[in-house]
Amino acid sequence: MVDGPTLVTVAVLGGTGKEGSGLAMRWALHGYRVIIGSRNGERAAERAAELNTQLGGDYLIGMENTEAAANADIVVLSVPYDAHRATIESVLVQLQGKTLVDITVPLMPPDVRTVFVPEGKAAALEAQRYVGDNVRVVSAFQNVSAVKLQDPHAEIACDVLVTGDDPDAKAEVMRLVEATGMRGIDAGPLANSVAVEALTPVLLYINKTYKVKGSGIRITGIN
Repeated sequence: MVDGPTLVTVAVLGGTGKEGSGLAMRWALHGYRVIIGSRNGERAAERAAELNTQLGGDYLIGMENTEAAANADIVVLSVPYDAHRATIESVLVQLQGKTLVDITVPLMPPDVRTVFVPEGKAAALEAQRYVGDNVRVVSAFQNVSAVKLQDPHAEIACDVLVTGDDPDAKAEVMRLVEATGMRGIDAGPLANSVAVEALTPVLLYINKTYKVKGSGIRITGIN
């Protein structure tokens, strides 16, 4: 394990899925204490054990979502959009005073390659409305391929657009991005998450059209 911020605990709600588990492995290898969260605590523990086997050490632990959020400094929400509100409301008390990193993308199956704008304009904006002013919502990681995240040692040629209204919370998330080996780009206030989330179905369309598994984005002109 490389040197890193060993005192920061990150809970990944929905961490049993591909994107959440991929991010969790990278953070754990960088020195963060990482909790895999799930609606089912037993399933979370099983998934954490599977990932530990893959990593070759005891890096992650699994807990039910409420317990995971209670024990975390930063909570990452990695769930399908149809579970977005229910998951947030289930941990509302545990989120208070913390940073919530929302990586959710609003999609409308089966047409996941067409932009879907929800009633609240963006999942992250809806999240901020659900949690209130005492939770700092930051939006990030929507445009990163879950396929590429599954190898925690692989280089991912993708920038991460980070939006949020609290500068300190956004700085925390930029450090999380750096810990994954990707480059974080400050993309402005949380309102800009509308555009960032909408890029994901565009990338899914590009994947299908050009027969690739994980197209990403790069911001040019920044050294």
